Amino acid sequence: MHIPDGFIDGKTVATTAVLSAVGVGLALRRVRRTLPARRVPMLGLAAAFLFAAQMLNFPVISGTSGHLIGGVLVAALLGPSAAVVVVTTVLIVQCFLFQDGGVLALGANVFNMAILGAGGGWVIYRCVSALLRGPRGQITAVAFAGWLSTVLAATGCAAQLAWSGKVDWKSAFAAMVGVHLLIGLGEGLISALVFAAIQRTRPELMQTDTASEPQVRWGEFALYGLLAVMGLALFVAPLACPWPDGLESVAEKLGFAHAVTQPALPAPDYAFPGIRSTSVATALAGAVGCVIVFALAFLLARVLVPKRVENVPASSAQP
Repeated sequence: MHIPDGFIDGKTVATTAVLSAVGVGLALRRVRRTLPARRVPMLGLAAAFLFAAQMLNFPVISGTSGHLIGGVLVAALLGPSAAVVVVTTVLIVQCFLFQDGGVLALGANVFNMAILGAGGGWVIYRCVSALLRGPRGQITAVAFAGWLSTVLAATGCAAQLAWSGKVDWKSAFAAMVGVHLLIGLGEGLISALVFAAIQRTRPELMQTDTASEPQVRWGEFALYGLLAVMGLALFVAPLACPWPDGLESVAEKLGFAHAVTQPALPAPDYAFPGIRSTSVATALAGAVGCVIVFALAFLLARVLVPKRVENVPASSAQP
């Protein structure tokens, strides 16, 4: 669903850039005020996971593929503001290094996938989880919110295409939402499976506001997690479905695919110059991208989040 340059006009570029800047600014402020310093490495790990996961396109219908956005999953684990920051970090690296999404269209992509997808999806998650209590209710809420967050992002994209005059609203909405209703099923299923796995095997990683949170070596966990995610990028990403994603498929169907105007960037389409093997190039791009987004998200969070004095349990206090 990454909008390339050429699909939206100047007024849409400017409007979405301003809206996204405000939304990300608020998210950064919220992260600074509420994220525990010990959880800073988790932002880097979440960003690396989303980057690798978004490379794994899965087939949806004949000739069309989809991929995870992951905003609701991160929001359920770390909170909505952290999710907006994580998704935005991934989109920035995808845009400027791998030509996945336009430079001028970056604001639109952030608005659709980070603000609408992660932020709006988290609101849906909270509403559903409030109605369906308990661990199973949370998993159901993640699945439903993940599916609907994809539809929200697709609706935002359709509105931007229509406002830019590329296609009429009715056609854009029907085509974008139609295919992303199916892609959203994959989003919801993957998000729910990952959430359930974490819930059962590492419950201490779940978002908590209590002072009795178990002691976790967050830095060590994030390092091992990064190695695992890099393995996913190295060995699984080259096997991703090569079919065009939902937006690319819609652009071809509605006749505006030719409008793409992308600048030359270091590794377009996750392919490094000089490497003939597509699989090797994709694997290398995935590994490098994981390291970059991890470092960027981690350093950003480290700069933002002050080191706070953690509450020490009474049982461990010195007499």
